[in-house]
Amino acid sequence: MLYQIYEAQRALIEPFADMADAAAKLYGNPHTMPGQMPLAQRTAAMYALFHRLGKDYEKPEFGIRRVMIGDSEVAIDERVEIDKPFCQLLRFKRFSDNPATLRKLKSQPPVLIIAPLSGHYATLLRDTVRAMLQDHKVYITDWKNARTVPLSEGLFHLDDYVHYVQDFIAHLQAKYGNCHLISVCQPTVPALAAVSLMASSGAKTPVTMTMMGGPIDARKSPTSVNNLATQRSFAWFENNVIFRVPPNYPGAGRLVYPGFLQHTGFIAMNPNRHASSHYDYFRDLIKGDQSSAESHRKFYDEYNAVLDMDAAYYLETIKTVFQDFALPGGTWDVRTPDGKPRRVRPQDIKHTALLTIEGELDDISGSGQTRAAHDLCTGIPAGERHHLEVKGAGHYGIFSGSRWRTVVYPQVRDFIAKHSSSQIHGEKWVPLQEGISGALVPVSSLQAARAAAKKAPAQKTAPARKTAGRRAR
Repeated sequence: MLYQIYEAQRALIEPFADMADAAAKLYGNPHTMPGQMPLAQRTAAMYALFHRLGKDYEKPEFGIRRVMIGDSEVAIDERVEIDKPFCQLLRFKRFSDNPATLRKLKSQPPVLIIAPLSGHYATLLRDTVRAMLQDHKVYITDWKNARTVPLSEGLFHLDDYVHYVQDFIAHLQAKYGNCHLISVCQPTVPALAAVSLMASSGAKTPVTMTMMGGPIDARKSPTSVNNLATQRSFAWFENNVIFRVPPNYPGAGRLVYPGFLQHTGFIAMNPNRHASSHYDYFRDLIKGDQSSAESHRKFYDEYNAVLDMDAAYYLETIKTVFQDFALPGGTWDVRTPDGKPRRVRPQDIKHTALLTIEGELDDISGSGQTRAAHDLCTGIPAGERHHLEVKGAGHYGIFSGSRWRTVVYPQVRDFIAKHSSSQIHGEKWVPLQEGISGALVPVSSLQAARAAAKKAPAQKTAPARKTAGRRAR
């Protein structure tokens, strides 16, 4: 019933939110009579805030139309490469009529970005995609809102997620020979499972896999997100957060974890910060600071747009990842499409270089949770396993914003480039951008440094543009 109550409330508030938007424009226009009244700007700000709090947030667009590649501006065409019942594989195809730019585009490596299926849409990785397009052919998983998927398509399980990732990898391998894999947050677990199963079966695996801020081993430095999963029983989640989609959607009757509950959880993690942000928006409107107000709108247009997840997938993720810790425990079996269980064995991966990335201040995936992949992927030579901790970055800072663009992306770009242009094995690794805060270093070097530090006596330290055209790639 909760979903139906939410929908009734949304339907009741939506007309008033629309009227508030109209009133905000009326009072905010100095050429109208209401706009010339005393306190008109404050009144307009009040109505604008009410509109933002009451409106329904639809799925945003990526909206990436052009990017700069060197000195040339190239056009971007977003297109659906593969359409599955619960996910689309999007490609951001780049166009140029500059022969030199075209040759450069053709020579750049393909990258498959696995976006999270954890409440927000794939557009949360817009900044990730925009940066990656400068040096790569970019594909991304675009997960569908479960309430839009008819029941006739069946349920969506965690095993299906793994199979989807394998299918997308195989698609890029068939097209380009091989690819690079990037997973952000939640999909680090199924992505690692997908590559592990491919390795165990003798199939070709991606050249590299980059894992960013994910719960590979959620037992390490548990956060409030992890604690909720361990403090509540599986039955509690099943009985308290799973509801049927109302009849006004294509997926009517499907059991889901509703997006509005997930959104409530997001807000509950930092309620004071969100309240302050909305108050600042109100004040910016009064002051006429449209730049700050627009930044607020862009952020919350993305943050407030949430999707429903199929109940089977959500519950299995809770149990497998956050309660049983099946991946690090070596007890996770993934069923093949024909129903046969296969054990996930990351130690079977031998020919894929690994990079893990964590934010120093990540309050969603705690310190060490992603780095734990190195303890599992023992078949990868130590010199080909690398880790980056981003100083001062929270969860979102490792894939979006200034730290992503200036610290993380250059490391990811160079890591991929190194393994695109040379054999993975048999080369000595040289740390990238050595000396900067958050430099990428081999895990073997970190382990050796820690061992040496334990043996060494303590020491005192001294203070210290061209027009885009038609041809594509």
